[in-house]
Amino acid sequence: MSSALDDMSKLKVLIAEDQNEVRSMLRNMLMELGINQIFESGDGREALNFIDSAFDFVDLIICDWNMPNMNGVELLRQIRTVDPDIPFLMITGRSDIESVVEAKSSGVSAYISKPFSPVQLEAKLRILLARMAKAS
Repeated sequence: MSSALDDMSKLKVLIAEDQNEVRSMLRNMLMELGINQIFESGDGREALNFIDSAFDFVDLIICDWNMPNMNGVELLRQIRTVDPDIPFLMITGRSDIESVVEAKSSGVSAYISKPFSPVQLEAKLRILLARMAKAS
């Protein structure tokens, strides 16, 4: 992981999102925050393949819950077997208590509900960065 995690420009982020428009929106939001090392995948399986080959290139994962081939919770569970601590931000349109419990029991670091603003995304990222700084 990056040594100066309080500086967002040092972050290397993987976006796992099947909708091109949402992936593009996230990329633009991250770039506005000064994050330029952004990797993208169109589904959970593609994200897992990327992580298998380049795990050291990722400090943070932003992942949609609903995706084809492998959903966000399945990806999260796979990643937690390799790295229980990497920050994982789940994007979801779900707000029911069962979904929240499932995400937490699977080891999600945080989640953000759709639709969200750049300010909300930045706030979530800052919370995750603070946790990362405490852990290191």
